[in-house]
Amino acid sequence: MDKSTVKISILVSLYNFAENVQGLYDSLVGSLESLEQAFEIVSVDDGSQDDTLKQLLQLANRDARLRVIRMRDTFGEAAALEAALHYSSGEKIVYLSGRVLVNPMIIPDMLKQLDHGYDLVMGWRYPRRDFLLNRAISRLFNRLASRLSKVRLHDINSGVFAARREVLEKISIYGDLYNFIPVLASQQGYKITETKVEQLPGAFRMSRYPTEYIQRFLDIITVFFLTRYSKKPIHLMGFFGALFFLTGFIIELYLGIYRLLQLGPIAGRPLLILGALLLVIGIQMITIGLLGEMIIFTHAGEIEEYNIEEVIN
Repeated sequence: MDKSTVKISILVSLYNFAENVQGLYDSLVGSLESLEQAFEIVSVDDGSQDDTLKQLLQLANRDARLRVIRMRDTFGEAAALEAALHYSSGEKIVYLSGRVLVNPMIIPDMLKQLDHGYDLVMGWRYPRRDFLLNRAISRLFNRLASRLSKVRLHDINSGVFAARREVLEKISIYGDLYNFIPVLASQQGYKITETKVEQLPGAFRMSRYPTEYIQRFLDIITVFFLTRYSKKPIHLMGFFGALFFLTGFIIELYLGIYRLLQLGPIAGRPLLILGALLLVIGIQMITIGLLGEMIIFTHAGEIEEYNIEEVIN
C-alpha cells in the first residue's frame, strides 16, 4: 500500500486481546470502507501473553492495510500511542484503546467532526457498561480534572478519540499524561469536542487498588501545575511559600511579644515549633519557585509558548 495516499490512520493498542481481535478488525474495516478514503490500521501489541500477536499477524498477511507493532514488554498506552503514531501516515488519527470495548461504527461521525473544524474529538462512553466502582471513580476523576483544568468533558480519559496529526505531535503524552490529552490540547488552543460512543459489553478490568487512585490524584495535580504554572512556578510555589512564611512569622511575633511582656514561658510550646516549621517551609517553597524560574529563564529560548494556526500572505 502506498503510504503517501493514506488519509486516515487507526491506531489500536492491545493487551491480551486475543478473543476480540477478529471482531475488532472486521468492525474497523466495515466502518472505514464506507468512507471511500485510503486508510491504514496500526496495531500495537503491548507485550500480550496470549495469542493476540498471532492473530494480528494472520490478519496482516491477508490485508496490507494492517501494520503490526510488537512491544518487547508491556510499556503502557502512552508508549503504544507514541509508537503507533510514529509508524502511521494519515493526517487524521483515530485512537482506540484495548482496555475499553466500544463500537467502531462511530468512527465516521468522529472524523466528520474533524472536517467541521474541530481538532480533537473525544469519545464519551455512554452508557458505561463496566464495573460500578470503575464508573464512580471515573466520574469523580473527570469532575475533579474538569474543575481544575476548565476543560468541560464527561470522559477525559476514555481511551477513544479522533484528532488531527498536528495535535498529537504538538503535545507531550509521556507517562500518565496520556490520560489528559484533551487538557494538554486545550492548553495549545485546539478546538475540542466530544461525542457519545457505545461501550460494548465484555470483560473489564476493575480498579480496586488504592495506589491507582492515589496515582490518578497525583496525575491531576501534575497536569494542573503543567497547564497553569509550568512557565511561572514562582506564582504557585511563591504564593504558598509566602503564606506559610507569613503565618509562621505572625506566630513567632506573637510569642516574642508574649515573652517580652513576661506573660509566661514559651519554651517547649507546640505553637513555637509550629511557627518555626512554617517559616522554614515557607522559605524553602519560595526558594524552589525561584530555582524553577531560573531553570525556565535559562531555557527560555527553547520553550515555545504559542501555537500558530495559520499565516496569511
